[in-house]
Amino acid sequence: MQGARTRMWGYAVAMTVLVAAWGGGAVTPAVASDPIFIGWSDLLPAWVYTFSPSSSNDCSAGRPTCVQQTIKTMQRRWAPLDSSCDHKAVFSLAYLRTTEEYADTAAQPGFYDDVAWVNHEDAVFSQFYFRAYDDYASGHLSAVPEAWRIAFGAANSRSVTGVGDLLLGMSAHVNRDLPFVLAGVGIVTPDGKTRKHDHEQINLMLNKVVQPLLDEEAKLYDHNMNAANSPYGISYTALMQLLVTWRENAWDNAEALVAAPDAASRAAVAQEIESSAAVTARSIVASNTAPPTYTATRDAYCASTH
Repeated sequence: MQGARTRMWGYAVAMTVLVAAWGGGAVTPAVASDPIFIGWSDLLPAWVYTFSPSSSNDCSAGRPTCVQQTIKTMQRRWAPLDSSCDHKAVFSLAYLRTTEEYADTAAQPGFYDDVAWVNHEDAVFSQFYFRAYDDYASGHLSAVPEAWRIAFGAANSRSVTGVGDLLLGMSAHVNRDLPFVLAGVGIVTPDGKTRKHDHEQINLMLNKVVQPLLDEEAKLYDHNMNAANSPYGISYTALMQLLVTWRENAWDNAEALVAAPDAASRAAVAQEIESSAAVTARSIVASNTAPPTYTATRDAYCASTH
């Protein structure tokens, strides 16, 4: 258990350095208060976690229909954010395009060992984002994980760059949500084999979507987002390396949740996941803070593209 905790904080420190380097500014150390503990196992209805290939529920069974339903929901949620140039549109579009690409790879025979399980994971993963978004929008802030509160708050206050909005959403979803999703849906098959290969195949899928996504985000919202040599830009290589690192950390943390010998130990692991994700979020904000003139230019640019 101690080794898992050391890895979590080690990753947090490493990510602080990385996001500071990309943001072009120094990170001011922040004193982390204990975040509100989220009872992650109670976040969703019971059916969502249960992978049951024979279920009549398309998402529990992991049928392709569920992925298409998720995409339609994402399109519906993204559209008003896009049309109003809401800064939350940056991550919303990123998640939509990633899920569309996932659907394409899921349709390729043999790309995943157990495509139904990955389809199910995709559904559960999206529900974590939808729930955090809806709780934040309704003012139910005590139910929103701290990493998401920071991400949504930065978007609402228009206080970070487009890159900052993208990284905050990705970090909250991968560093905070993904370990709980993996632990909930199960990281081994019924006969005890690891599902790590399918987890790693998602990295190959992401490799297909990152560069086109950065180009589209730059075209719609913030023209600096794919300008690798600018103070505010981020390159395809940098973002891919960050995502792979975050996703590996998420798998390690899921293993720590599953391996916890009792409820108290599992709660301690969960709290460290929350805290580490919040530390990374604050680092992203500190290194991607946008001056008012930048934000005004970015908003005017977005308005001109719509």
